[in-house]
Amino acid sequence: MAKITAAQVKQLREMTDSPMMECKKALVEADGDLEAAVDVLRRMGVAKAVKRAGRDTNEGTIAAYVSEDGTKGALLELTCETDFVGTNPKFTGFATQLAEVVANEDPTDVDALLACRMGDGTVSDELTEMIHVIGENMKVARFQRIEQEQGALASYTHLGGKLADIVAFSFGSEATASNDEFKAFAHDVAMQVAAAAPVAAKREDVPAETIEHEKSIYMAQAADSGKPEAIQERIATGKLEKFYKEVVLTEQEFIKDGSVTISELAGKVGKACGDTITIESFVRFAFGA
Repeated sequence: MAKITAAQVKQLREMTDSPMMECKKALVEADGDLEAAVDVLRRMGVAKAVKRAGRDTNEGTIAAYVSEDGTKGALLELTCETDFVGTNPKFTGFATQLAEVVANEDPTDVDALLACRMGDGTVSDELTEMIHVIGENMKVARFQRIEQEQGALASYTHLGGKLADIVAFSFGSEATASNDEFKAFAHDVAMQVAAAAPVAAKREDVPAETIEHEKSIYMAQAADSGKPEAIQERIATGKLEKFYKEVVLTEQEFIKDGSVTISELAGKVGKACGDTITIESFVRFAFGA
């Protein structure tokens, strides 16, 4: 029997995009003959995964992962061909595993993620194997990692995985992270991000071009009023303030109690925890957006 080398396995894998272990098995059965090994893979059905690679992937899920200590997390969008597979626990569980790899390994892009170690091989190997097992093409569409060492993260997933977010909080005492009142507050804030779709956590984080665009519209509206320029400026400024209250997370009214803003709620919860709680940032993914 011919000795199967790692180089042969690698070459067969590159030719067929099949899982590494399946390539080795095929080469063993084919006694090292590369072309015969391709036929073995086809008989095994592994080659079907390759044929599926060109199919459209318009369905899928958003997975959210936060580490046990709450300091690092990631959102990841994994696509597939049908909604049936997009809600399959095996598929959604795999998406969460990929998000965990992103949080731990901090890859720079999808190619770097595919090269990360996972199980006995790489993410690419595992993805190809999952395509073979489930029978649909799959792709990692995007991901984003978020970290908060002096504080904690909270996640929220909505609409069966079609919408998810992670919010970063900072505070002074490590005890705050395990405080039940903080946990409930963090969950509510993450839910607020999903429901109210803010554009930034704080006013200073709203993109300058967004502010300029909005102000130009308000100034044009004020000019149409025919009022003096000084009054026009005040009108535009007032509308801009209203805009901030609608799109800045900390200035939004709490969806469960409109009498308090998220910032005011953070103050109340912080006081109850004996700490100062600050909402630093958030990441929000809507599927396909």
